[in-house]
Amino acid sequence: MRDLSACPLNVNATTDANDNKQRREDFSEYFTPAIKCVVDFAKATRPTKVFERTTESRSAEWFGDFKLAEPDFDWSYLGDPSNADAIHKNIENRKAEGDIWNVIQLRQKFLAEKDETVKEKIRQKLLKAALEIPNSSHPNSPVGDETSARVLKTFGIKRNFSFPPKSALELGESFGLLRARNVVLTTGERTYYFIDDLALLEQALVKFTIHRLLKQGFKLISVPDLIHPGVIEGAGFPTTGERTQVYSLDPNLHSQACLSGTAEMPLAGFFAGETLKAEEGPQKLCAVSRCYRAETSNLSEERGIYRVHQFTKVEMFAVVCDTETTQSDAVLQEFVGIQHRLFSELGLHCRILEMPSEELGAPAYRKYDIEAWMPNKEMWGEISSASNCTDFQSRRLCMKFLSKTGGEKYVHTVNGTACAVPRLIIAVLENLQNEDGTVQLPESLWPYMNGVRKLRDKRTKLPHHTWQKKSLKR
Repeated sequence: MRDLSACPLNVNATTDANDNKQRREDFSEYFTPAIKCVVDFAKATRPTKVFERTTESRSAEWFGDFKLAEPDFDWSYLGDPSNADAIHKNIENRKAEGDIWNVIQLRQKFLAEKDETVKEKIRQKLLKAALEIPNSSHPNSPVGDETSARVLKTFGIKRNFSFPPKSALELGESFGLLRARNVVLTTGERTYYFIDDLALLEQALVKFTIHRLLKQGFKLISVPDLIHPGVIEGAGFPTTGERTQVYSLDPNLHSQACLSGTAEMPLAGFFAGETLKAEEGPQKLCAVSRCYRAETSNLSEERGIYRVHQFTKVEMFAVVCDTETTQSDAVLQEFVGIQHRLFSELGLHCRILEMPSEELGAPAYRKYDIEAWMPNKEMWGEISSASNCTDFQSRRLCMKFLSKTGGEKYVHTVNGTACAVPRLIIAVLENLQNEDGTVQLPESLWPYMNGVRKLRDKRTKLPHHTWQKKSLKR
């Protein structure tokens, strides 16, 4: 819990009576009763200090059990029967889980119940049911599966090859720079080794991307790879069940922890339980992290390094201190513009897609994908995405801002992929290969490649010997 005893204003910390009840089993280890901070603004002299914590309280939090405040849903919207048809239609369009009729029914029972013990049991069921309701969808989002995605723009020049282009896997292996086969004894399938110049290219892509993002006002942050499942669930990613892609550590040995599937998870957790000032937003962060995903695919075009269990990625993340979707949508457009410029500098032929309802997942209100042309398989392959999650994550992780009028509001969150290394390596190698088998690297990466301009086989070749059989003279 937050220690508000040192607050310099007239602040009273109170706890809802219902919050003193036993937490429901599903979330008893994740949530703690939310503290309400009541501020007398008539007597406030230093409002910017309201939510500062002392060094002692910050230190104490590190030694306590992991707890999150309970999700705070918009009951005026979810509990209103007049909204039920629209919410149900949105759930159907997304092919999502969730039963809004059950939520409304439980909400009505909760409000009508007088017995406190029964009321608490209903409240726990209500929270669980509400957690399954996905975000609403932008009016411009197409309805349907991935084939319904709308192409908004194509950029970059599509190259015409005078020779059959090789795959990135073929090129990397021919150079002796990539090992994606015979790795089962070391790591398992869908993993890989980047060697020498290809490992250097991985670092070059990361440095190139970070350099560009810092110029755009992003703050670089190093994030942990081990995340509590409560944070991951709050960000909108299931950690259990058949649909999860999250790796979980053995709870008997490591308490409760999961491997991060994207830096979006720890970046959202960075702001969990925090209240920002309105003038502090939008805050734009970027992070380099390893991403761990239990993905599977039997598609031949996704073999090699296209769909793997771990990879390096540069993620963009923004917290917008405004409740209007116009503000967060503007940040989303900014993210897509950054992606456009990054991939243009790499000499790639790409297209921008407005993603349909079934591709939004639970948290996204609106989502764009960028796909690059991959000439070997003659296919478009996703290399990045960007999403506006509005207040879906902030309501689950208690991420707020103090508005200029004095009330607390939930922030909007926006995320986007700036550099997914394996996918970009595929696109660069396949599109920039030469007929002699080398790959000409884009000029934008030269400053980060330690003098390497082309990828080629640099392995020392043994001289060729011809053995002749000679007869022995007696």
